[in-house]
Amino acid sequence: MAAMEIYDRLYSLYDDFDTETLRSYQEFVDLFPPIDSRIALDHWQAVNEELTDQQSEITDAFPEAGETFAAIAARATREQAFTALDLYTKYDRAVNTLVLDVDETLRSAGETDNEIPRETLHRLSELHEMGFPIVVCTGQTLENVKGFLIQGLGSDLVHSGSLSIVYEGGTGVFTPGHGPDTKQLLYEALDEPLQAIFDRLRARVLRSAPDPIRHGCHLQGNEFNVTLKPNVETGSSRAGEIIDRALVHELEVLGEAIASGMGDDVDAVQTWVRRYFADQDAEIRQVLEQQSALPRGDEMGPPAALTDWLDRIDVAYYQGDAVEVTSRELDKPTGVRAALDVLGVEDPFLIVLGDSKSDLRVMRWVAEAGYGLAAAPNHASAAVLDHVLSTDELTFAPGKAGDILRTVDALHRLATLE
Repeated sequence: MAAMEIYDRLYSLYDDFDTETLRSYQEFVDLFPPIDSRIALDHWQAVNEELTDQQSEITDAFPEAGETFAAIAARATREQAFTALDLYTKYDRAVNTLVLDVDETLRSAGETDNEIPRETLHRLSELHEMGFPIVVCTGQTLENVKGFLIQGLGSDLVHSGSLSIVYEGGTGVFTPGHGPDTKQLLYEALDEPLQAIFDRLRARVLRSAPDPIRHGCHLQGNEFNVTLKPNVETGSSRAGEIIDRALVHELEVLGEAIASGMGDDVDAVQTWVRRYFADQDAEIRQVLEQQSALPRGDEMGPPAALTDWLDRIDVAYYQGDAVEVTSRELDKPTGVRAALDVLGVEDPFLIVLGDSKSDLRVMRWVAEAGYGLAAAPNHASAAVLDHVLSTDELTFAPGKAGDILRTVDALHRLATLE
């Protein structure tokens, strides 16, 4: 079926049929909770029969591809369906793999009570049943991610062999069901001196902290990254104060950890560390200025040996949420590539959902390689939104990642028509 013919059929589908009611029936049937009530079950059965009847009308109206159009109408809005067709016309292929950030992407602290909505979980389960590998790509620890994925998606899906978890922002990859490749500790490939810097930082960062930081923060249980989190509500003014002070402290301890390995003067290295990361990140510079911890510039620049180390280390600041030290050689794109290898995705065309600069690295890699699409919540960071709006304009409301997954579903079904 030619593209223009498909456009004509979609116009007819959404103009001639009550697709809004059809979607409400489908959603009710899909998300009906397990209730031990004869009356409720009878109502579910009645809605399911009406859903089947209305889908049959669409199937009869489109003899060549009626089931496909009926399935699209029951899941995608008019806008989502036409967006899917526009994407297929542009790229001449459908998405074949999902790459998903979690916090403020699949779930949103302000909109979903920090839980992945049931509708989003159902869409993921449906796409998995349709053959989509899933790569969950997050800065969280492995145990945290495994826990809520098993609770939300079920143990069978998580252990199906087609789901992979890139955790701690790319330091490790966990893909159940793949024997010796099930867990890959990517940080073990780093050279020993770099690993030693992180070991020293982890050992000292809380032990040497002033009381307000030591009692106001905790060290997240990462395998490699060194992350300080507040002990009060994330995003609160108190958390903001604690994390700002923790940033200054963690940079000082990082300087000490680097100086210990180089045998250099600790104070000098600490000064250069603060100045280096202030130059790298405007938010870090602003916090250091506010904390009176930003050294004056030096036209000579840091010693080359120190610059070599600093170029391999990244510091991430999340206001009122966390301060994290990571390796630039371990990031989400590195983890996603490793996950795709284990999953056997040889010709990737991905949809990347994310909201932060770590997700932006995946999006840019995908765009540069021609490996797919990017989507973001409309409260994502400015740089992420700039990228998404400059490509395919795939944005969604907080907690509504399921809307993008509906578009992906429609794209997949439309691709079968040609």
